[in-house]
Amino acid sequence: MDKILNRKSQNSINIRQFSMLIALVVIMALFQVLTKGILLTPQNVTNLIMQNSYVIVLAVGMLLCILSSGSIDLSVGSIVAFIGASIGEMVVVKGMNVWLSILIALLVGVVIGIWQGFWIAYMRIPAFIVTLAGMLIFRGLTLKVLNGMTISPFPADFNFISSGYLPNMGKAGFNVTAIVLGAVASLIYIYSAINKRIGRRKHGFEVSSPVLFILQIVIVVGVIALCSIWLARYKGISVLLVFMLFLVIVYSFFTSKTVPGRYLYAMGGNEKAAILSGINTNKVLFLVFINMSVLSALAGVVFTSRLQAATPTAGTNFELDAIAACFIGGASATGGVGTIVGAVIGALVMGVLNNGMSIMGVGSDITMTIKGLVLLIAVVFDVVSKKRGAKV
Repeated sequence: MDKILNRKSQNSINIRQFSMLIALVVIMALFQVLTKGILLTPQNVTNLIMQNSYVIVLAVGMLLCILSSGSIDLSVGSIVAFIGASIGEMVVVKGMNVWLSILIALLVGVVIGIWQGFWIAYMRIPAFIVTLAGMLIFRGLTLKVLNGMTISPFPADFNFISSGYLPNMGKAGFNVTAIVLGAVASLIYIYSAINKRIGRRKHGFEVSSPVLFILQIVIVVGVIALCSIWLARYKGISVLLVFMLFLVIVYSFFTSKTVPGRYLYAMGGNEKAAILSGINTNKVLFLVFINMSVLSALAGVVFTSRLQAATPTAGTNFELDAIAACFIGGASATGGVGTIVGAVIGALVMGVLNNGMSIMGVGSDITMTIKGLVLLIAVVFDVVSKKRGAKV
């Protein structure tokens, strides 16, 4: 009987872990039918990645905020706009070097993070209040820098960030580079998944059942293969996609394989226990919000490059998209629970909903309503799953 209960508990844990990945595949299949095949055309898949690049960057940073203390950063959208305005002023108006301007913009992100992190971590003013103030401050500064005007056009070097592609190793018409990199990514994933499973068994941790484990690998490899083929039929792998994958890999490694990364989970699970364990929680929280501001600055660079203009309205509601992506991807509102990959999946769920309903001609009112319901359902599912797990 105990074995049956343990297996049910174990399967429940893994179903929660991979439910959003399955949901993403189902949503994509549904919209592929509803849009009469337009959703997964090669060009639209590329557009889907480009359109959600800034959300993924912001979601990665937001997840760290949520992990460490259950806090959210409401200022990220305004920081995106302010950084875009600053780059526009430096590059277009003053004619400064593109890469120097980007470096200065990232340093501005560090300064903003230090400013907000100080009040949150050391003065212990709630993050909601500090970042709400930041949202108003940096939106106001954006309007001041731009004088209510749009700055454009940007030089080709800057626009390459969002429009450049890796060279094709094959003939024109089909990008071999995308297929090769997709195959490499699949092999790396299979190896890491098997290695992780062996490691967990060796140390006595729970592992998923063989059926769920194989299903997980099949779904992930299938998604990678599908994306590779679709990208190969258009222009191949974009520079922006390579950057995002690099970002996701680095932060996934940081949160799961490093001691500072584990501090985030320990602090989010029980801050008092973390303090007693010798963790400097003030420093951790301080660095988390610096990181969030730097990633917001990075998202500002990416979004401005994609838009090819700096506008006063840039970044509107970006913070809501990032927060929703984290919670849809499995993060807990109380902190200590969540993964980088989960946040990325959550961002893609939101992106597919946006893109699919846009293709179908659904109005923004209905789109926002459905996105809100998806967010609520994801959080309710998480809460109910935890309650059932506690009973088992």
